[in-house]
Amino acid sequence: MVDTERIRTFVEQRLAGGELFLVDVRLLSGGETEVTIDGDRGASLDACIELSRAIEAAFEGETDDMWLTVASAGIGQPLKLLRQYRKLAGRTVEVVLRSGVKIVATLVEADESSVVLRYTRSETVETPAGKRKKTKVEVEQRYSLDEIKSTREQLDFS
Repeated sequence: MVDTERIRTFVEQRLAGGELFLVDVRLLSGGETEVTIDGDRGASLDACIELSRAIEAAFEGETDDMWLTVASAGIGQPLKLLRQYRKLAGRTVEVVLRSGVKIVATLVEADESSVVLRYTRSETVETPAGKRKKTKVEVEQRYSLDEIKSTREQLDFS
């Protein structure tokens, strides 16, 4: 059985400096090893196949009892890396805060410690006549990555 850290090191070195990058290497039940990659413009099926073959060739003889899966990070999977956040700048994401609040917003920017989200929320305002009414307000707010439980790409079918 090949150590997942050895696979991680191999994949990181192989993809270094390119458009593709390693998201995760996980050992699943039944001896399956799952390698997840992504790319600045996504990761194609051909890229996954090529990487799978390269891993099998590099660890020939050690992978006989291992089931290897190389997959592209999919829509709906939580983001794990800053590079994934940056890739989605300008796109719609669903962010769940550790407080339980869910925000569907446009990801404006991301850095090592935070993200900026733009979204519309309802606020109660007082009219000149002294009455209260709800109105929609566009908000642009920075959230610390420590505040965020998960972030996923959100597809807009409208």
